[in-house]
Amino acid sequence: MTGNTRNRERLKAPLSPRFWPLWIGVGWAWLATRLPFRWQHAIGRAIGRLFLRLGGRRRRVAEVNLALCFPEQSAEARRALLQAHFEATGIGVLETVSGWWAPAARFEGLYTLEGLEHLDRALEAGRGALLVSAHFTTLEFCARILSLHRPFAAMYRPNRNPVIDYLFKRNREHHTLGAIERSDIKGLLRSLRQNTPVWYAPDQGARGRQTELVPFFGVPATTQTATHRIARVSRAPVLPFFGHRLADGRYRLTVHPPLDHFPTEDPVADTARVNQVIEQAILAAPEQYFWSHRRFKRREGLPDPYR
Repeated sequence: MTGNTRNRERLKAPLSPRFWPLWIGVGWAWLATRLPFRWQHAIGRAIGRLFLRLGGRRRRVAEVNLALCFPEQSAEARRALLQAHFEATGIGVLETVSGWWAPAARFEGLYTLEGLEHLDRALEAGRGALLVSAHFTTLEFCARILSLHRPFAAMYRPNRNPVIDYLFKRNREHHTLGAIERSDIKGLLRSLRQNTPVWYAPDQGARGRQTELVPFFGVPATTQTATHRIARVSRAPVLPFFGHRLADGRYRLTVHPPLDHFPTEDPVADTARVNQVIEQAILAAPEQYFWSHRRFKRREGLPDPYR
């Protein structure tokens, strides 16, 4: 099968009749983006409570993650955080589609964006910039807001579901300078050489040679060392970028200064440092982090906590 044939087949797959119910759900989500954001948040919380009730496996994963990462909290406090997380996840579904499809005018007055001067100054060196983020429920929404102020390319991980894969890739391409597949390191380096910022989130579990067991909230987690390697090869500055939803329904986005003395000669120490930066961002709004992901899987020599 030629490359062109594969591409055509990939485009056809999302239109298969077996995905029509999912497309109906996407249509309802699009309609929800026309509602005021406070209504979207209320609907999202209700969806999240339904996820909590019906999402057995995902709920179990989140329970394990919270117990591992916050052992000092009482069981009651973790249950409250679990419910808040699922409510944030439900809101995140509508935030995602709003980030894709809401017109730019809808975002006016909804957020504060701090630290753009750090990005502008970093780009003066001409080597691009790595905007390191993490998998928060607000991820797509905050990326769209950033795109209204500065151009950047976005990394993405292909999804097994062709509808989800199509939607994420197409919409990231639409609002950014391009969607770079996670395994396309050459494409990422090419963007950096063109002095383009690249936004990506290195916080999910990975496999392969370029990973190390590095603490995440004090728990060993298989973590990709990509931030260290890319920074060494490209000499691009690494700037943390995070966005949170506030209690009043507004959003705060922050581009932080470049990590100083980064990278070093030690990939493990550098990766642990990136994890620490992500941990601090999580502590600012712990319910908004994607706890339903199996962060502590594939740890060679260590038990699987999700079994």
